[in-house]
Amino acid sequence: MKLFGKIALGAVAVVVALGAVVVVRTLTFKPPAAVDISAVTLAAAPPIDQASAAQHLSQAVRIRTVSNQNKADNQWAEWDRLHAWLAATYPAAHAAMTREILPNKALVYTWPGSDKALKPIVLMAHQDVVPITPGTEKDWKHDPFGGEIAEGAVWGRGSIDDKGSLVAIFEGLEALAKSGFQPKRTVIIVSGQDEEAGGAGARAAAALLKSRGVQAEWVLDEGSAAINDHPITGKPAAVIGIAEKGYATLRVTAPASGGHSSAPPRETGVAVLAKAITAITDNQFPLELKGPGMQMVQTLGADSSFVTRMAIANPWLFGPILKKTFAKTGTGAALLHTTIAPTMLKGSPKENVLPQDATAWINYRIAPGQTPDDVMARAREATKGLKVELAWDRPPELPSPISSTTSEGWKLLSALASDGGKLPVAPGLVTAGTDSRYMSPLTSDIYRYQALLGSMNTFGMIHGTNEHMTVENLARMTTFYARLVASAAG
Repeated sequence: MKLFGKIALGAVAVVVALGAVVVVRTLTFKPPAAVDISAVTLAAAPPIDQASAAQHLSQAVRIRTVSNQNKADNQWAEWDRLHAWLAATYPAAHAAMTREILPNKALVYTWPGSDKALKPIVLMAHQDVVPITPGTEKDWKHDPFGGEIAEGAVWGRGSIDDKGSLVAIFEGLEALAKSGFQPKRTVIIVSGQDEEAGGAGARAAAALLKSRGVQAEWVLDEGSAAINDHPITGKPAAVIGIAEKGYATLRVTAPASGGHSSAPPRETGVAVLAKAITAITDNQFPLELKGPGMQMVQTLGADSSFVTRMAIANPWLFGPILKKTFAKTGTGAALLHTTIAPTMLKGSPKENVLPQDATAWINYRIAPGQTPDDVMARAREATKGLKVELAWDRPPELPSPISSTTSEGWKLLSALASDGGKLPVAPGLVTAGTDSRYMSPLTSDIYRYQALLGSMNTFGMIHGTNEHMTVENLARMTTFYARLVASAAG
């Protein structure tokens, strides 16, 4: 019995020691990307007429710069209208800057700084918007291209994504130019014309700037925002994207002999394709507690409940629980692994005809640290033994580099995003794609943030029905950009 008693006492001691380690790590846990905002000097914003800003966004929404998948369907005269409207609406900003309209209708503006030794900053916002889903027009509370100002908001396609940012940038620049502001640091504005359909405009703008030897201090584009009910804390928090996922679409083809459906072979091409899709999607990439997604979790975890903080501070023990929690939602899981999403199918043009080939398109968003080669290898392994052909639908794009959370740009953006210290600020991973990914040759620091504050539901309307920008959020954004330029370039 003495032996068993010693074993029991030893087990108790181990549990007590383990508990002590967990508690100490929890109590001493500090966010890895915290910024002392009191040490950051911020300029005040010049006066901005917010009622006029709302009217201007309303006018911009009415200009139908809709990016269709087939670019031949685009009404390119609408882009010309937008360019003319910008020049007429923001004369002081246009007088201060040079404007270049690229052949594909992308815009590059340059406000020269007086100190050429300072690297420029680059602000981005795209001109185009996605189409309205056919048949959903009746579901909109207000005309999707009417730009109506109602219920404290500007309604319409692009009001948030991304004409809200474009208008807010120019409202801030116009106010600064009118106030007599003269930048020491050069300010560059890049506005792609086709972010929603490939980003050729931003790619061309980046190539132009690179050819001139431009090396930027940092770049800011859309991508993340402030959420007033963040899932980790249940409270408001601002998330600044420091990286975005790569993009790849895999084409899976099952060759077949075709023929009449009344005499099918034992296994049709469609059946083989179905097996391949299932095999690929059943072989998901594992969730990993690392990278920008985990940085967000760690940073905001310091401001969460003791139990949540304990789990985040001790992933060596609670890692499986954390992964299981994130796996409950697609949004949560996407932060921690490469995602696999079958999106398109092609088979026979008629129900009684066997297709000569059946094809599926599978879209991947590749997590930082992984490559398209990793994706292809996993798909090949999953479909081993199946008669299918795998190929990229178009050249895949790598995940972006991860930007610094100690740079002066990060500190400045964090101080502004904190709203005077009211909001905790965390780095994060953008799971979609932005035009900023093409700016990697120009700088090591690319940030993705819109100074919006809304619920998770607010951001669900992007690309959806009833998209609208509240007047309050528009005011937040115009002030944010004006202070950002004045602080970074003044």
